[in-house]
Amino acid sequence: MKILVTGGAGFIGSHVADRLLEDGNDVHVIDSLVSGNRSHVPVDAIFHELDIRDSRVTALFEKERFDVIVHHAAQLSVRHSVEDPVFDAGINILGFLQLLEAGRKNGLQKVVFASTGGAIYGEPEYIPQDESHVLRPISPYGISKLASEHYLAYYEYTYGIPAVVLRYANVYGPRQRAEGEAGVIAIFINKLLKAEAPLIFGDGEQTRDYVFVGDVVEANVRALDAPKGGAYNVGTGVETTVNTLFEGIARLTEPAIRPTYAPKRTGEQMRSVLSYAHIQNELGWVPQFDLAGGLEQTVAWFNSRAARSL
Repeated sequence: MKILVTGGAGFIGSHVADRLLEDGNDVHVIDSLVSGNRSHVPVDAIFHELDIRDSRVTALFEKERFDVIVHHAAQLSVRHSVEDPVFDAGINILGFLQLLEAGRKNGLQKVVFASTGGAIYGEPEYIPQDESHVLRPISPYGISKLASEHYLAYYEYTYGIPAVVLRYANVYGPRQRAEGEAGVIAIFINKLLKAEAPLIFGDGEQTRDYVFVGDVVEANVRALDAPKGGAYNVGTGVETTVNTLFEGIARLTEPAIRPTYAPKRTGEQMRSVLSYAHIQNELGWVPQFDLAGGLEQTVAWFNSRAARSL
């Protein structure tokens, strides 16, 4: 298949592009490189340095006629979305719509969409949250992802383009950026390796479901082969507090360093943990990495990167 991976120079997208190439696909990557890293783009992928909001996207689709879009390009920061919801919607809704319009006019056959399980459900009425849980996002980021899911349902109903929505838990692993607001595991590791105290917002008892990037890649591959569209949680079903997460990372890096605390951020929910029963039943996916094993691999990658910079 000819597959376009948007955000393919980024953390998750580059791992997905690697795997799609290994599986024998013709892979193209779009990335603006605002937050992506050119060195993460696979050598054998065809790279287009392009913002998904750029009008040249349409010409690219006319030329290449992609079979599938695997969509990971996004404004990812919940905090930034709260500060500037117009900017968030410009990328996450309008940029995405431009891709869908270009695709439906040029033979697009399928979309695999990276959504959010952490932000789309809001505070849980029960745990673990499954796909039937009420959708009640409390941040513009979560709202933009939910709006995109509704647009995908529209394009499937109107134009017959099936979409598989993957609602990610908190993804972590090698290549994750340590800068900015997204990626608490990467931020903690980077700080501790520099012998600096990480900052925890709130009391640290807020919980998240942390899923390793290798498992997320496998979910994307299975989504390509899914016989029909639909939404699937991609998580571990394990709820971990930020304080517990910090202790696990500190044991692998600098145990003597303690975190500092700051007031809770606007738009941040207290609990999030996802059921993966639906994707297990429908696509045979189950997580292969527990948090301890995933953290070991992630810390090792950060250590190797630090060693290369010496």
